[in-house]
Formats: sequence, structure tokens, C-alpha cells
Amino acid sequence: MQGISTRDSLPTRFPAQAGAEPAEWAVSEGLTPYETALAEMERRAALIADGAARERVWLVEHPPLYTAGTSARSGDLLAARFPVFETGRGGQYTYHGPGQRVAYVMLDLKRRSPDLRAFVAALEAWVIASLAAFNVKAERREDRVGVWTMRPDKPTGPGGAVAEDKIAAIGIRVRRWTTFHGVSINVEPDLTHFNAIVPCGVRESHYGVTSLADLGLTAEMHDLDMALRRAFEEIFGPTISV
Repeated sequence: MQGISTRDSLPTRFPAQAGAEPAEWAVSEGLTPYETALAEMERRAALIADGAARERVWLVEHPPLYTAGTSARSGDLLAARFPVFETGRGGQYTYHGPGQRVAYVMLDLKRRSPDLRAFVAALEAWVIASLAAFNVKAERREDRVGVWTMRPDKPTGPGGAVAEDKIAAIGIRVRRWTTFHGVSINVEPDLTHFNAIVPCGVRESHYGVTSLADLGLTAEMHDLDMALRRAFEEIFGPTISV
């Protein structure tokens, strides 16, 4: 059936082993330069892999920029309106900017489960549960990356297919079974900034990009952060503020 992912059959919980320390929960104020975030993720992931640091979830906002994942196609960058960073995460082109919550997830899969498909399914479940707190019905798609919401109010696609908009992107990297990069959720970014790329390589006209604000919802970044933490603890286990 269209829209039903085989990942739906995977466990939605992804806890650490018994006795593991809680993951750190960190929130940065203001706009974090992408170079700073990348260097910090690299440093922290190495420490986690060595068993020298706790796992960490790091919430940031970035200044306007585009990132190119390992599957990015040059033709999907339509105009370099903002700085472009090549990155080792999976996926294609995406946009980051003010009004978008980026959650970098640094977990040790050896302490949990060395199963990448289950980890990605858990990330999707985390985003979906977080958005449900705002009465947004978000869904995964087997043939498309990210988290999507149906838009019956928008023009349909070929054969009358209902329009769908992406509200969250997912792109990860794993080194020595330690994850980094993560997810981004649109709260109230300038959606016109996505026009300079083909987001995640999806070109069909009835697939677009949305945000909580675009869906008519009034939500502050702090509201989403609280929903993210509650849902994370349900799926991945306890956290500790730093």
C-alpha cells in the first residue's frame, strides 16, 4: 500500500543497555555556525566511540546555508543563494536556517543496537511523535526520505495524487558505530529559501516543503524543544540537561 513503510515493522523504541548513563541534552542559543557544529560533532562522536563521553543530543539553529549529502547531485543546486557545505551525512541537498530546529544526535549504537535501519526508524518515530504534540499528523515514506504531512488543500499531482509536504529532514552519519548529524524540523523558517535547491532530490511538483507556521500553527522553538525531549525519552531513554 502506498505510504506504508516496511520500517513500520521495526521496533520504535531504541533504548540503551541497562545501566547506561543518560544522554546529555544540550540547547544552544542564537545561531551556530555550521563549521562550529561540524567540528564539535566530530570531536564528541570520537569521544563517545572511545567510551570517554556520554551520548549527546544537541539542539541548534544555523544561519542560512545549504548542505550537500553524500548522494547530492550537482543539478539539484539551482542557485547558491547561501553558503554550501559538503558533508559526510547521507542524503542530498537540504537547507538550514533561522526558524528551523536542527537536532544533532550522537549515540553509541554499540550501547543500543548496531542496526542502522532500526535507528533511522526510531529517528522517524521521534519526529512523528514530537509533531503529534501539535496535532500534526506526520508520516514516513518508503520511497522518500524525511517526514511528510498530507496537504489536501494544495493542488494534486498526476492521477489526482494528494499533495504532500516535507516538514522534517533526516540525514545521519555513522563512524565506529557512533552516530552524528541528525534531523531538522521546520518551525517558522523562510520557506522561499528552499527554492534554490531540489530538497532531497524530490522534484515532483505535488511534493513541497512546509513548517508548523505554514500549517497555521503558532509554536515557539521552546515548545518544540519540550516536545522533542519528551518523545526522545520515550523512544531512546532518559536525558540529563547540560
